[in-house]
This record gives sequence, structure tokens and C-alpha cells, in this order.
Amino acid sequence: MFQFCPIVIVAAFLLIAATACAAAQGQPRPTPEQAAWQDYEIGMFIHYDLPVFKPGWHHRDYDHFPRADIFNPTRLDTDQWMQAAAAMGARYAVLTATHGSGFMLWQSEAYAFGVKQSPWKGGKGDLVKEYVASCRKAGLSPGLYCHMLCNGWWEADHPGLVNRGKGGDAKRQAEYAAAKLKQAQELWGNYGPLGEIWFDGGTPDPAAAGFDVVPLVRKLQPKAMVFQSPAATIRWIGNESGVAAYPCWATVADFKTASRGEGDLGSGDPNGQAWLPGECDVPIRKGQWLWEPNGERLLNSVDELMDCYYKSVGRNCNLLLNVNPDPDGLVPPADMKRIKEFGDEIRRRFSRPLAQTAGEGETVELALDTPGAVNHVIIMEKIAEGERIRQYVVEGFTGGAWKELCKGSSVGHKRIEQFPDVQVSKVRLRATRSTGRPLIRQLSVHNVTPRDNSAVK
Repeated sequence: MFQFCPIVIVAAFLLIAATACAAAQGQPRPTPEQAAWQDYEIGMFIHYDLPVFKPGWHHRDYDHFPRADIFNPTRLDTDQWMQAAAAMGARYAVLTATHGSGFMLWQSEAYAFGVKQSPWKGGKGDLVKEYVASCRKAGLSPGLYCHMLCNGWWEADHPGLVNRGKGGDAKRQAEYAAAKLKQAQELWGNYGPLGEIWFDGGTPDPAAAGFDVVPLVRKLQPKAMVFQSPAATIRWIGNESGVAAYPCWATVADFKTASRGEGDLGSGDPNGQAWLPGECDVPIRKGQWLWEPNGERLLNSVDELMDCYYKSVGRNCNLLLNVNPDPDGLVPPADMKRIKEFGDEIRRRFSRPLAQTAGEGETVELALDTPGAVNHVIIMEKIAEGERIRQYVVEGFTGGAWKELCKGSSVGHKRIEQFPDVQVSKVRLRATRSTGRPLIRQLSVHNVTPRDNSAVK
């Protein structure tokens, strides 16, 4: 009989381990800020701008531009906004500090069109300050949106040029550039550390627009997550429906195009070297980013919101759900009710797993205390060490044998799988293809019962 030499066995083992380690070391990894942001999973978007006070008006309707004095909410309460965030389970928020109209929600010296020129609180109010304070009091990471490509008050439009986007006025463009830099200095320099900076469509070409805010971001908010622009640390997913494609990797092949909102946005690239996880934004009212009268009829149902959750958080992305404060300055009752229903449903389904574990290697096994029906599996990798799984299968032990329950490719921060009820005594995750040793932060199984006797979607 052939005898294995112990030295040969040890050498082979060390070679395999060294190869796996080298493969893992070559993988891109998130920064600590990116990893923390991905743990947030759900954020609350807040759009608040002058169309709320002049329904039907659009910031490109330059001939009917409103005055600043129409902004005068009588019951505005940013703590109430945070109640909505807590109800949905959000851990960060993003406020449109200045949206398409160019109206500024803070005390600004950039130009004369904002709360300073409004009757709200006698022109002394600072909504950004109140919002940031409420975020911190509620334990949320505050984010700010500042549109850099269009501004109705200046009659500037994509790609960041005056004369309604056509340019051709060097003096006016220089004035606009100075105003935008002043805005950026105020927003990022006056309110303490921010969790996220949101650029809608990115930032303009400095050579054309005459200003570059990227150095200011890096200087004033070096640890903030940045949505789009050359400073991006997260990417748009390619739609405003709150859903990502599957598979969806946190890495992209071409950072430059992805940071502009182009290229391999939805799926990412498993071989990409730039860590740029996806954020899925969607309004709670279908198609309405800002409050409009009688918009309650457009509220997404709980099942529709859960579908977004499965296809965003459950596909390795964050979900940024927009709410619509009304002219009084409050999230409307119907919206608050739906938000709470959504958060309650997430907690009902996933807060109490039947069993869970963590582990390493190609196979991780999980035994149930008592055999029972399962229909959901949640898998999480330790993304601080990169995305290592490339293909996997989950199997359940039933009827004395292992049966395939589901299979897939991308896992990353979180993958939620659902399948018909199966009676099992244990489950196992097998990584059938990986780069480096798989590191499983969580493997959990759940039995999700239908909501209100309706089919789970």
C-alpha cells in the first residue's frame, strides 16, 4: 500500500493555505466607513423644496418662479421625521438641503434665496441645523444632498451651466461657481461630521462649470460616504425603483464610469478592483419625490415595499426610502402609518431566526434545535475581508438526505433567499466557488408566515 509522507502532506497543506491567502489578499476591501454604511442597510431620504408650497410648479418653469416667502411651514418638526426613520428601521438619513429650485434650507451667505429670505421663524430658522441635531439625537447618521448640476434660481441646468444649461455667459458662470463653492463650504463645514454627501447626477466638469467641489468634500468631510462624483464611495444602482439586479457585487470594473452613474451599475463586477457598493433609492409614493396633494393614493403597499427590501438589502445594497414632508412640515399620517407597517413587517419576518451561526470554509452547517419548516435563508459574508464567495448552494437535511433549497452567486454584505416551505433538521451552506477561504458572518434560517393571510411576495 502506498504510504503518504507526513512531510509531503504538511507541505501540500501549507501550499493550499498559502494559495488561498494570496488570493484573498488580492481582493478589494471596503474602507471602515463603507463597511459601517453597508451595515446601516436602510436609510431615509427626505425631499423638501418649494414645489411642496406651490404644487404643480417645476423648477424649470422659470417664467413663474416663486418667491422665497412661500416657504413657511407652521408645524415643522424634524424629530417627527426621525420617528418615521425609527419606524422603518433606518439608521441614516439624507436631506435635500438644496434641490432643483436652488432654495436653501439653511442660513446661507451664498445668495439671497433661502430660509433667510422667508417668513419661517422670522428668517432666522435653519432647517439643516435642526435636521442634523434631530438625526444625532435619534442615533442616525445625517446626510445632505446638494444639487450641483441644476439650480432654478440661477437658471442653471445640466451639466452645471447657466443660461438654462447652455452656458455662454462667462461672468454669470463665474458668479454661479462662487455661489456653489460657498454653499459647499457652508454645508460641509458648519454642521459637523456627516455620514453621506449626495450628489444627484454627480458633479460638473470643473473645466466647463468653473468650480470643483471634490477637493472640499475630501477636506471638510473626509469620512463621509459620497454618492456619485470623482469622490464616490457608493454608486447609484441605475434606477429609482429601489431594486438592484442579481447578482449584485460591491465591486466595479471601471470606477470612473460607475462614479458618474454609468457602466456596470446594477450588477457590478466580481473581478472589479474598486469597492463601490450600491444604494437603491425609491419614493414611498410612486413617482413622487416631493409632497403633492392627494398623493396618499400613490403610497406603495407593504408588499411592494417588502419587494424593494428583498431586492435591495437582500441583494447586497442599501435601501434609501424617500418620505414627503407636507406644507406643515410633517410626514403625513398616511405615510407614517405605511412606514410603520413596513418596518414592522421587516421585524416580523427577520428579527427572530429559527437558528443562526457563523463559520469559515467551504461548508458551514447549522442545526435547528427542533426540526421544522423553513422558507428563508439569510447569508452574510465578513465583507471587511472582501467578497469571497462566487457561487453557493444552500441545502436542507430532510427525509434522511440533503436537498437543495436555493443557489446563487453574489452574497457580499447580505443575501436573502426565499423558497417554498421545507421541513428540515439542519441546513448547510456550501461555497462551490470562491476566491480565498469563505468567511461567513451569519447564516440564519427563518419561517416567514403570510402577512394578513395573504401570499408572501
